[in-house]
Amino acid sequence: MELQLHSFATGSSAGTVSVSDEVFGLPYKEALIHQVVTAYFAGARAGTKAQKTRSEVSGGGAKPWRQKGTGQARAGSIRSPLWRTGGRAFAARPRNFEQKVNRKMYRGAIRSILSELVRQDRLVVVDNLDIAEAKTKALLATLTKFAAKDMLLIAEEVSEALYLSARNIHWIGLADVDAIDPALLISFQKVIITKGALSHLEEQYK
Repeated sequence: MELQLHSFATGSSAGTVSVSDEVFGLPYKEALIHQVVTAYFAGARAGTKAQKTRSEVSGGGAKPWRQKGTGQARAGSIRSPLWRTGGRAFAARPRNFEQKVNRKMYRGAIRSILSELVRQDRLVVVDNLDIAEAKTKALLATLTKFAAKDMLLIAEEVSEALYLSARNIHWIGLADVDAIDPALLISFQKVIITKGALSHLEEQYK
């Protein structure tokens, strides 16, 4: 498969780059991608929520009032869940939300996402992501050539100048090629990736 190569500086065509159909020419597997992305977000949950049961709240050693003769409802402890300062009837406990995803499933989801990005013309390959100086205005002027207002930039290694230029632009994502994940790839309208990072992805997921 041949993909169009663009010049990052001018946005014009700079030839083509050959990629493997094993990584960029697979069918779209929605169920697999949904399972992997859901597991990714579930694994990011802290799971640290905790509440106290009636055995854990303080006080309640004595019966609040006698059983009969006061005209009030019977009460045995101020730690009852019925009381405002009592324990919770079904208290939350810390838990682990992680879902198991096999390595083969994860790799298959990445390949399916990349293939769909190619089919929808949302994957743009550029020669590099080099900028002369750390200027947000200069980076914006360059990115307008790619006609998108929601994009992810992927490089082999993000330079300091590129990071400083992009950090104040809310609709731009920035990532090293080794740091990408399924959730990140599907979160942007367009993905701009360098030729070197594309080759790295192809070797990693072939």
